[in-house]
Formats: sequence, C-alpha cells, structure tokens
Amino acid sequence: MQVKNASFLTSAARPEQFLRPQKPMIAVCGKSNAGKSTLINLLAGRKNLAKTSASPGKTRLVNYFDFGDFWLADLPGYGYAAVSKAEQAAWARTLEAFFARKEDVRHVFLLTDIRRDPSADDMQMVRFLVYHNLPFTVIATKCDKLSRMKGRERVRAVANAFGLGADNVIAASGVTGEGKDALLARISQVCAASAGGMREEGEEK
Repeated sequence: MQVKNASFLTSAARPEQFLRPQKPMIAVCGKSNAGKSTLINLLAGRKNLAKTSASPGKTRLVNYFDFGDFWLADLPGYGYAAVSKAEQAAWARTLEAFFARKEDVRHVFLLTDIRRDPSADDMQMVRFLVYHNLPFTVIATKCDKLSRMKGRERVRAVANAFGLGADNVIAASGVTGEGKDALLARISQVCAASAGGMREEGEEK
C-alpha cells in the first residue's frame, strides 16, 4: 500500500459531529504525548498534516484524516494529569461516545512509548478494546531512542505486559521512519478484510 495524498477532513467536538466513515476507518489512541500526531505524519509522508506539540494534552477533539484507501481518526489523548478532572472526564466521555459506534471502526492503533511500561490507563484501554471485541495493534513509538537490540527487547516486554504476542506490537519512529512499512502492511490487511466483509454483507442482502 502507498499513501499518495493524505488530507485533513474535519474535527469533531461532540458525538453528533462524528463522521460516518465512507472508507475503512482506523482509530488512533493512546496516552497524551505518545506520538499520535507524529505517527499520522509518518504515514502521510508529511511533517505537518497533524499538528504536533511538545505539550501533552493538545488534542482535545476527534480529528479525521483521509488517506485515500482509508480514514484515520485521531482521538484525544488520555492520562494527562495536568488538566482538570472535569476536562479528563470530558475526554473520557468523548472516547466512550466514539467507540459506542464500534461498527464504524475497523481497527485501532494503540500507541505507547516503547521506553516505558504500559500505564494503568493503557491497560484499561486494552481491556476496553478486548471487552468490546475491537481489533487493535499496539504501536510502540519513539523506537529511535533505543538501540535495535534494546528495541526488540522492549517490544517483547510491552507485548508481555499487555498479554499479547510480539507480532501484535509494531515498533515505530517518526524520526527514522522505522515501522512505516509494517504499519502500511497492517493497514492493507485491515482494508482487505473490510472489503471482504462488505462483499459478504452485500451477498446476504
């Protein structure tokens, strides 16, 4: 799969503004400052499609992007303690409302910093995805900060912490581009499975 022309679609602040996808949609979620915007820019091959910030908690909306064959939905980051409890609760409600229409979501990319063990919020997110039977892949970001050997070691550690196989964790870096091919291959699988599911639904009708 190749991404030739990714573009920003719109932002949604409330559930009634959420888009109903016209293409397979992949949700991008994770702790604040896990690198969601950087990942989107990596996939797009652009530096500024998604705004990045050194300050965690910048994304307060659901931001939609069109990547040609699929859509990405960038969700608000969770677990940022420097904002008020009310704002944290508002972000949580946004996430819950978004995933309430799980038929709209074909796959979830859950981002976590490869250098750190998954947080309690990360573990809760995985339990949520498993409970609701939402397929997901863990993206271990910022792997350029580690040696290749240490990176492989951390991928296994992250997978073990989540109770996943190592093939369900992809190490990625927006700096070196590592992991981009694996991410696009996973997205290609998602799109192919989505197309197959749509054909089956049409045949049943």
